[in-house]
Amino acid sequence: MENSATQYVELYGQCRETIMSHSCSPMNAVREEAYEAFRNGGLPGRKDEEYRYTDIRELMAPDLGLNLNRLEIPVDPYKAFRCDVPNLSTQLYFVVNDTLFSKALPKKELPEGVVVDSFCNRPDIVARYYNTLADSDSVTSLNTMLAEDGLLIYVPEGICVDKTIQVVNILRSDVDMMVNRRVLVVAGKRASVKILFCDHAVDDRRFLTTQVMEVLAGEDASVEIYGLEETHQRNTLVANTYIRQERGSRVNHSLVTLHNGKTRQMTRLTLAGEGAECWLNGAVVADKEQHVDNNTLIDHAVPHCDSHELYKYVLDGNAVGAFAGRILVRKDAQKTTSEETNQNLLSTKTARMYTQPMLEIYADDVKCSHGSTVGQLSENALFYMRQRGIPLEEARLLLQAAFVYEVIDKIPLEPLRDRLHYLIEKRFRGELSKCEGCKLCK
Repeated sequence: MENSATQYVELYGQCRETIMSHSCSPMNAVREEAYEAFRNGGLPGRKDEEYRYTDIRELMAPDLGLNLNRLEIPVDPYKAFRCDVPNLSTQLYFVVNDTLFSKALPKKELPEGVVVDSFCNRPDIVARYYNTLADSDSVTSLNTMLAEDGLLIYVPEGICVDKTIQVVNILRSDVDMMVNRRVLVVAGKRASVKILFCDHAVDDRRFLTTQVMEVLAGEDASVEIYGLEETHQRNTLVANTYIRQERGSRVNHSLVTLHNGKTRQMTRLTLAGEGAECWLNGAVVADKEQHVDNNTLIDHAVPHCDSHELYKYVLDGNAVGAFAGRILVRKDAQKTTSEETNQNLLSTKTARMYTQPMLEIYADDVKCSHGSTVGQLSENALFYMRQRGIPLEEARLLLQAAFVYEVIDKIPLEPLRDRLHYLIEKRFRGELSKCEGCKLCK
């Protein structure tokens, strides 16, 4: 076994009792199985097709600290943070490293029966759904082996949550730190919920975060999940998301990466009920030495389902981007409609983009398309704008921003959409190192 994996196997062997004592029974029930899977499989290498664009062994190699004893982190995010998104009223929660900050939870403004809480406080609900979607992927097994708590968002049957649930993930430590974060989202039959995840790093430390999110959308449910990453160049995020949709459900999953170090996002979505529809969208702005890898699978398991996927990257400096998206249409999944697009702009000769859109179709009555482009800004468009008095750098900025806005404009939440327009423009101008109003980062 390679050294990167060995350190985690040995760590678990030494700290098994400590980890389990700080966790809950549903998590502990599958922990040993995950340990065996990880011990036997180790971490994937670059020869593994799904990880060919990101060296996971190198990312996981640092020997970082873990807060296995659940020591209190000295931060009060409610006093230190405000998120000023005009006209977007949210129910705000904070996760500090891997723990829901529960000292001063917001006043309950969600409908009766809706739960936003830690796993350890609601093991009754967690036991029914935890680890039911996650597969035996090595990073998922590692997370399942080491994670001690998680965030539960549960919306019962027939409940519509009008107010957006905003979860701010804060990385905070005085030493280099590894964090293992777990999220479970359950939307019952005919339920509706919108969730915004914002990732921030408070301290200039090396952070390694593994995150596993499971999302279950019940029959005729509507689930919108938006992720915004604004950390820093010393941050590494390896996140696996598993989504299952039942009959007639709608899921919108959108990821926006504006500041990061190295990010590897894997999304596995299964359309398991007829009439389900999904949107997977991603926007990446990267420069310097940043690395962003998105690996997706949309599994059409039944007939009469629609999927839409659009990822766009703008890369500058020595940034590296990767997109590998696979659409799987199974034998009985007739009347499938699917479209997959990846478009990329490279602003320098040293930026690199790897793109691999794929269709795997076993049914004959389908409408599926896929495509990708890698290029630079249109010289004709630049010339046209300069002829009308727009300086060259401003013209470049406007064209790059407009390129990314196609993804942002697919977000149904208008206040969030407008805010992202603003943040992306500031990012291209080099003025954005944090969300305006985020006191944590000052």
